[in-house]
Amino acid sequence: MNHFSRRQFAASSLIPLGAALLPAVPAHAQERAPDAPHHGSGDPFRDGLSDVLDLHGLPGAAKPPEDNPLNVFADLGAWHAYGLPSAADHAYLGGFSGPLYVAEEYPWYLSRAFTRFGLVDERSARAVDLSGDRAPRLEARPGILTQSYVTDGLRVTVELRYASNRTALVRATVENRGDGHRELRARWTGALLRHTSEPVRSAPRLHATDDGVAVGFAEVRSFEDFLTTAQTRFEVAHAVPVRTTVNGDEYRTTAHRPTRLAPGATATFDWTESYTFTEAERLTDRPAVREALAHPDRVAGRADRRWQLYLTRALDGVAPDRRRTAAKAVQTLVTNWRSPAGALRKDGITPSLTNMWFAGGFWAWDSWKEAVATAVFDPQLAVSTIESMFDYQIQADSPDRPQDAGMVPDALFYNDIRQGGLNWNERNSKPPLAAWAVWQVYERGGGRTFLRRMYPKLRSYHAWWYRDRDHDQNGLAEYGATVDPANNSTEQRRLAAAWESGMDNAPRFDDTQVRTNTDRSGRTVGYSLAQQSVDLNCFLYAEKRFLARMAAELGWPDEAKALNHEADALRDRIRAQTYDPATGYFYDCGPDGGGPRTAAGKGIEGAIPLWTGVASAREAAAARRALTDPAQFATHMPLPTVARNSPKFDPTGYWRGLVWLDQAYFAIRGLSDYGYERDARAIGEQLLQHADGLLGDGPIRENYQPLTGAGENSTNFSWSAAMVLEMLRGR
Repeated sequence: MNHFSRRQFAASSLIPLGAALLPAVPAHAQERAPDAPHHGSGDPFRDGLSDVLDLHGLPGAAKPPEDNPLNVFADLGAWHAYGLPSAADHAYLGGFSGPLYVAEEYPWYLSRAFTRFGLVDERSARAVDLSGDRAPRLEARPGILTQSYVTDGLRVTVELRYASNRTALVRATVENRGDGHRELRARWTGALLRHTSEPVRSAPRLHATDDGVAVGFAEVRSFEDFLTTAQTRFEVAHAVPVRTTVNGDEYRTTAHRPTRLAPGATATFDWTESYTFTEAERLTDRPAVREALAHPDRVAGRADRRWQLYLTRALDGVAPDRRRTAAKAVQTLVTNWRSPAGALRKDGITPSLTNMWFAGGFWAWDSWKEAVATAVFDPQLAVSTIESMFDYQIQADSPDRPQDAGMVPDALFYNDIRQGGLNWNERNSKPPLAAWAVWQVYERGGGRTFLRRMYPKLRSYHAWWYRDRDHDQNGLAEYGATVDPANNSTEQRRLAAAWESGMDNAPRFDDTQVRTNTDRSGRTVGYSLAQQSVDLNCFLYAEKRFLARMAAELGWPDEAKALNHEADALRDRIRAQTYDPATGYFYDCGPDGGGPRTAAGKGIEGAIPLWTGVASAREAAAARRALTDPAQFATHMPLPTVARNSPKFDPTGYWRGLVWLDQAYFAIRGLSDYGYERDARAIGEQLLQHADGLLGDGPIRENYQPLTGAGENSTNFSWSAAMVLEMLRGR
């Protein structure tokens, strides 16, 4: 089987744990111990939470590497993000690195630091040297980036928050700490960071505006890496009257009038930085810009109160020495939040803003996991994250695929297939965790109306699996592929089916065959792998249980009873077909009663019967022995996707040995639910301790090397952050 990961696609309680220019290299702050205390922030709710994620560093090129080594901050679903300079970046002090902007589907840097605030002493005509402060405070706190300098008799503070889903508010405060009057003129400077090749190189166009400066874009429709139109725009607007001059790729904005400061007096300078895709977006966002410039205190206060609520909710029940890691998880999820744009109709959460392929789209099973944790601190964002995927649930009157009525596509992006989008994917779906997510979000504040709205959609999705993914109609489903122009060969169908599992290149799919599924008239309606996957059928079992709870909650007891009967029968069928007594573990099974497929060795999917409650007590005890065995799953970084003693184990293989935190979470919770709480606590603690950077200021990674704990692949990965937050909160 030709293994491709989704990265290459473009061409219930648990014990709380812990009771091509310059290279883009992160400029790390001084090393400190994990979760070490920090100085107070001035905001009590943020105390001890400075720099939970290292955001220092400047980009070296307009196009970041596939896995960006720099971390960024965004809020409110904005499509542009920022970082911080380091103290050694003298030429860029007073500015925030970037912004990183999403060119519809791909992340790019507009500048090293587009807006650098500075001051000129009118009497001496000398610029105030911010680098004169040898120990400036350049820090990220939840919801805000700050810079503070004491130099030349002044204290200069620059803060960045978000005012809307298209606009950041930046505030510079200047305090005269000297004995004499000062006359200072504010100025802002910046330059474009151009790509090395066309047509992207010439796409950005810098020009002055009446109240600042803007960057327009030429239309470039390079669907592999860069997408802009003539309406795409980045714009800086100032509250004070200014004049701007542009010289090539550089600009300078200067306040019309100098500011006179008496000893002890302060002055503030406010400006907004907006990134929009269309004229309509600009018009919609204009009131937010006006409010931010006219009432910056009000806008800043609103942002601070929202973040205080986020942290109060998310950190409830988290051990004191793990609060910083929990706050980092929240920050990761919020930074990856994207608001409606293009074909994306609702707010949702992307897998990673710092990965080329994951910055601009929503994936189905990512969204389910992200929503569960997000509901802890923002239930309405969690609701929207789920519904953003169901916006494109296939309907019976679909002109393209009516046979897939009920299916939720794998991935949605700014551009759909009809617009030429290469990342939008209807070739397959993703594992059915939606009902679990809906129920969790409902219980965490999603609201009864949300539950009532989602129930029929979930029933339709559930029915689709049995209609289009149960080849022999024996009640056990298979992963598979849709009838789609891209699924035009056996190999492509097998590839899409592996994507549908979410475990793209797992060993269990190496030698499988593909079968054609037909309806009663003989029409092809889809394709199935010639094996029935244990995790898929356990997820479907759990869906029946959650759907039964929903039906009971909504006042339909007979429907709930029928669903529970179906679940009982499916549980017995899964046990009979997928459990291997000889090895004491669960596996995918062959078709037509072929029994467990053990040749590839044990995989982490065999722990899903514990998480879903399918396993008997005896079967759970046997699985527990494998999960706690150092020769199998109890590696240095525990719970790899493939057991260490498997002939297919590869400690750097994407789904062939790396540790994924969602699968680890399912296994840990499954152990706890069967009474193995001591094991669950020990494994969870080992996982947190051994994951590189997790308890420090490093990014939360997509996956981890099981023998060393080294972070692998994407940084700032949303579902990993979601599962970390769940574990830290003991859920």
